[in-house]
Amino acid sequence: MVNTKKKIVLLSGAGMSAESGINTFRDADGLWEGHDVMSVASIEGWYQNQPLVLNFYNQRRKQLNQVSPNEGHVALAKAQQCADISIITQNVDDLHERAGSNNVIHLHGELRKAQSTLYPEYVCPWDGDIQLGDVCPQGAQLRPFIVWFGEDVPMLNQAIVQIASADVVIVVGTSMQVYPAANLVSFAPEEAEIFYLDPKPQLNNALKARKNLTVIEQTAAVGLPTLLATILQ
Repeated sequence: MVNTKKKIVLLSGAGMSAESGINTFRDADGLWEGHDVMSVASIEGWYQNQPLVLNFYNQRRKQLNQVSPNEGHVALAKAQQCADISIITQNVDDLHERAGSNNVIHLHGELRKAQSTLYPEYVCPWDGDIQLGDVCPQGAQLRPFIVWFGEDVPMLNQAIVQIASADVVIVVGTSMQVYPAANLVSFAPEEAEIFYLDPKPQLNNALKARKNLTVIEQTAAVGLPTLLATILQ
């Protein structure tokens, strides 16, 4: 019989979406689509060159419109029928939601939303390009609803609450090297089962410290359907 009370928390990163065709866009030399990271993913970069930053995320948004959820996303959505599943993602795409997942926490923002530069509480859905001159009702320029380097991560506390009550934690598609997300596993209960799913696993200190850790050298689309079926059998 399926255990309907099992609480599963999944931490997903760029590798989860890469199998859908979304570029991870960080090259081996640290550049993002040919740009220095800080020029397109920091508040300093925004104020130095707003057209560059807007164009960068406009291109990401266009790419998102051309891809679909993969088998890993779909398996997670289906598993909601059998378990209490929360997803904590570092991704800014909406592939988890498009697959049917309902409880998704976006640590780093959402590509299909815009935010006011002066009134950050103003966030609205946005599917097209954000242009200079696009403003909030108070007249302030809109920016991508993205948590840039150096900015607070407003959803972090909600993520910690979810993982602190997990029976099972699945880490997939992320090397867990970027803080504060990298430390989230340490908030899981000591007895929680931890599964790290990655074709080229790199264990950070938080993962190495877990006694109930299982490493699976597979991608999300290949490994998640099987893993979820095993956990919920």
